[in-house]
Amino acid sequence: MGKRPGNPLLASKAIILTGGLMLCLVGLTETAWGAAGAAAATAPGGATPWWVWALVLLGFSFLVGILSLLGGMGGGTLFVSIIGGFLPFHLDFVRCASLLVALCGALSAGPGLLRFGMGDLRLSLPAALMTSSGAILGAMIGLRLPTHIVQVALGFTLLGVVVLLLRARRAEYPEVKEPDALSALLGIHGIYLDRATEEEVSWKVHRTPVALLLFLLIGIMAGVFGIGAGWANVTVLNLIMGAPIKVAVGTSKLIICLTNTSAAWIYLHSGAVLLVIVVPSIIGMMLGSWAGVNILVRIAPIRLRYIVIALLLFAGIRSLLKGLGIWN
Repeated sequence: MGKRPGNPLLASKAIILTGGLMLCLVGLTETAWGAAGAAAATAPGGATPWWVWALVLLGFSFLVGILSLLGGMGGGTLFVSIIGGFLPFHLDFVRCASLLVALCGALSAGPGLLRFGMGDLRLSLPAALMTSSGAILGAMIGLRLPTHIVQVALGFTLLGVVVLLLRARRAEYPEVKEPDALSALLGIHGIYLDRATEEEVSWKVHRTPVALLLFLLIGIMAGVFGIGAGWANVTVLNLIMGAPIKVAVGTSKLIICLTNTSAAWIYLHSGAVLLVIVVPSIIGMMLGSWAGVNILVRIAPIRLRYIVIALLLFAGIRSLLKGLGIWN
């Protein structure tokens, strides 16, 4: 028998996972002493033991990991709006933790998404290049903006995406008659098995130049808000480029791997790390993402769309009311 040829996807997965985990380890080690002091000064409720907050964050992050994977979100959107809104941690610490949480969740889900054909490297790499460039600039801007302005802007943005998704048609399997010249040149197309319907779905994309410009803006927004902006990635991939919703969800996770790596460095170098938030949240998100992959491959596309809309609606209302001082 001949020797089985190597799989280039395995090498890609190993590089992505190793690089992301090294980022987290180096960043956390580098800022551990400063964060310990910040935790003592900032940790909520002096009478509440630190491990109570750690357990709360662990359980919450596990659920966020499952839900965000189903919605193609990095988890940062829900994490920032809920943790920043209901627990008394400063928003800068929450935004930094959110980037690391979303990054690790995406890294955990990446191998499974590639294995099931719902994440495409050729589709994700050009988009990730644009979002990563924008995320560096956005992170620098976000650390200088007042907290309430960030909350209000995030709320309006999420509600706008909800309206767009509700008005969209054929979002589960968009019809793309012909690929554009750029996507054809890059070889962006594929086939995956939809296990919910047991059918093979062939797909291709169009409007690639316009989408790449939008990904640059998404990167800036991700850096400002401290989120993975997976919901925005899904919107562009699905509604603008015409990728099926499951491919859009899976590829969004791969884009987040690179986008959050860029933005996280800016927050890390600014000392915005609080270990009591970061460590249990990352563990919970990774476990939740692993569980979410098995659910994603079996869920019907129409239900997946409703999950995306529901998550965005809740997070948008919460952020808007928090920023306006109505729901503190």
